[in-house]
Amino acid sequence: MNQFNKSFVYAVCIVSAMGGLLFGYDWVVIGGAKPFYELYFGIADSASLQGLAMTVALIGCMIGALLCGSLADRIGRKKLLIIASLIFLISSAAVGASKGFMFFLVSRFVSGVGIGLASGLSPMYIAEVAPTSVRGKLVSLNQLTIVFGILAAQITNWLIAEDIPSGMGTAEIAASWNGQMAWRWMFWAAMVPSALFFLFALFIPESPRWLALKGRNSSSLDILTKVGGRDYATKELESIKSTNIIANTQGGLKLLFSNPYRKVLLLGVVIAIFQQWCGTNVIFNYAQEIFQSAGYEIGDVLFNIVVTGIANVVFTFIAIFTVDRWGRRVLMLMGAGGLCGIYLVLGTCYFFHVSSFFMIILVVAAIACYAMTLGPCTWVLLSEIFPNKVRAVAVATSTFALWVGSSTPTYTFPLLNKALGSFGTFWIYSGVCLFGFLFMHKFLPETKGKSLEQLEKELCSK
Repeated sequence: MNQFNKSFVYAVCIVSAMGGLLFGYDWVVIGGAKPFYELYFGIADSASLQGLAMTVALIGCMIGALLCGSLADRIGRKKLLIIASLIFLISSAAVGASKGFMFFLVSRFVSGVGIGLASGLSPMYIAEVAPTSVRGKLVSLNQLTIVFGILAAQITNWLIAEDIPSGMGTAEIAASWNGQMAWRWMFWAAMVPSALFFLFALFIPESPRWLALKGRNSSSLDILTKVGGRDYATKELESIKSTNIIANTQGGLKLLFSNPYRKVLLLGVVIAIFQQWCGTNVIFNYAQEIFQSAGYEIGDVLFNIVVTGIANVVFTFIAIFTVDRWGRRVLMLMGAGGLCGIYLVLGTCYFFHVSSFFMIILVVAAIACYAMTLGPCTWVLLSEIFPNKVRAVAVATSTFALWVGSSTPTYTFPLLNKALGSFGTFWIYSGVCLFGFLFMHKFLPETKGKSLEQLEKELCSK
């Protein structure tokens, strides 16, 4: 369908996608705060506690992702989006107010729960509202808000942190504005988009597909009519109802792990894990260490990180206009193959102790490649490959796998970097990307231009 109520559809999808903004901000803000809160809490010399501080939010994300499926099916997509935004709002305030390391960890965990809920829910909601012809573009808005959140965190960190003179000792940094307050304001800044997300989410409609699944066909029809008119709504509702026939005979998880759904579940889980194991999240979370090992001072590092964020936004914009034109499969293969080559070269540069602007170019190239391909396309695929009746629990399961995949490189990167050096670590990621390319070349179908119900029939046929 080419004709639809663009103002209505775009408005509700943008609001839902704000969950991605919180995801992106939280994902990166800790990287800028890291050198300062580590000194404040006295964990700068403990690799295990550093890893714990970075990973505890991801554990919360896993819990939130697990809860997302059952809660989204029970109370609806809209209510859960509101709850997720409120959790993040409160936890952001708590993280910034932390006086002790344990309170910091607990607050970060709770923040992760909110992110875990929103990360799977936002693209799922958009996919269930958006017309087929623009579904890829609109779900990609979720990735766009993620990268806006990343850029916002990078700029916020850069602006809040005071310049650190060359040669300034750790004790002096710990006692400075940066060590005492700057890292707090980096986290507190997230309260602004959280509050806006909470307020706007109060006014979006419920998912029409969830309403139909609950037998509330009249309400579903009303929302679908607002999307594309009466004829579109009637046709769409009949298609939705035709795939919901057995929804009341089997529970979500039981149905999900039965034939023929387990095959598409495996595909979703692998795609989700690969997005995190491709190495780009490591570049964002540990950008400080990467640039410092390339010979840059900490003040230059914060500016370079902002440059990578700008590249992320620009190339995600490009993805929005290519995902429905080029297709998901082509872009995913481009991303896996491109990152494989870039990491191979990046690792080689570290091996030969190259320290120059060329390193920044390689890092920006990796981020650009990811932003055009794996970043947005993963969320698009996860939101559209699963059947209506198990979509919530399937997306939740895949998102849980995504967060498990995210926690692994985040926690292990400092250990790998210490044991293998930066060159060995990036060569490993190059190998992971090669595996991802081969897997998707064999098993990933094209999904563009097909309705959710049509995809269900194709992917889940016995």
